[in-house]
Amino acid sequence: MKIAVTTASGNLGRAIVKKAIAEFGKENIIGLARTPEKAADLGIEIRKGDYNNPKDFEEALKGIDVVVILSGNDEPEKRILQHRNIINGAKTAGVQKIIYTSIFGDEGKCAFDSVIKSNRQTEKDIMECGLQYAIGRNGLYLEPDIDCIGEYVKAGEIKNSGGDGRCAYATREELAFAYVSMIKKDSLNGGVYNLFGECVTQQELTNAINKVYGTNLKYHEVSVEEYKQDRTNVYGDFFGNVIAGIYEGIRNGAFDLVSDFETVTGRKHQSFLDSIEESK
Repeated sequence: MKIAVTTASGNLGRAIVKKAIAEFGKENIIGLARTPEKAADLGIEIRKGDYNNPKDFEEALKGIDVVVILSGNDEPEKRILQHRNIINGAKTAGVQKIIYTSIFGDEGKCAFDSVIKSNRQTEKDIMECGLQYAIGRNGLYLEPDIDCIGEYVKAGEIKNSGGDGRCAYATREELAFAYVSMIKKDSLNGGVYNLFGECVTQQELTNAINKVYGTNLKYHEVSVEEYKQDRTNVYGDFFGNVIAGIYEGIRNGAFDLVSDFETVTGRKHQSFLDSIEESK
C-alpha cells in the first residue's frame, strides 16, 4: 500500500509521515510539499504538491492508494477550492481512499465559524467524491501554548477571552497516531471522528503549566472585543480574527465536545498533564 501525505514539510505532516514510516515502512510513504526541498530531510520520496495547482496532484498521486489531506491554512473560500484540487487529483490518479484532517467545533458560536464551515464543505466534498474516506476533526493544538510559555512568563499571565469555557486539546503526536490508525483500519471508513483529549478551561491550562514548568502565571480573562483588537493589532485582520475567534468559541462552548479518539486508536488520548510534561 502506497500512502501520500500532503504538506509533509509542516508540523502535523511531519508527525504523520514519521508515524506512517514506523508502521508501513519508508518505501511505502510519499511526502507531498509545495516546496519539496523543505521535506527532503524526512528521507522518503517527496513529490511536488502545491494546493493551488491541480496538475500537481494529478501527477503526484499516481500509484497512490491512500492520500492524507491536511487542511490548508489559507482563507476559507480559497481552502475549499484548494482541497478540491487534491480530491479531483485523487480521483484522476486512481487513489482508493482519502483521509482528511478537519477541525472540530460547533457552528454558529464564534468568529471562527467561517473556518469551521469551510472544513465542513470539504468534508461534504470528500463524502460525495465516490472514494473511500475517513475524516478526523482535530482538537486545538496544545503545542502553540507550550511554545508561548516564554512570552507568558514575560507577561506574568495567560491573557485571552476564553473565560470559563472548556476546550478539547490535542498534541500533533497523538493526532498522527490517530491518523495512522485511520489509514490501517477499514472499519473506520465512512466515519467522521473527533480527535482530542480531555476538555479543560484556560485556568486549568494555566495551572497545569505552572505545575509542570514551575511558573507562577495568572489567567487574565478579557472581553471578546478586547482580545480581537489585541490579536488583529499583532497578526492583521485575517489571522487575528481567526485566533480571537477560537477563544470566542472556547468561551461559548463550541469546542467542549465528546472525543472519538479511543474509538479510532483503541486507547485514550494522552492525559493533558502528561502532554505538557512530555513537552519539557
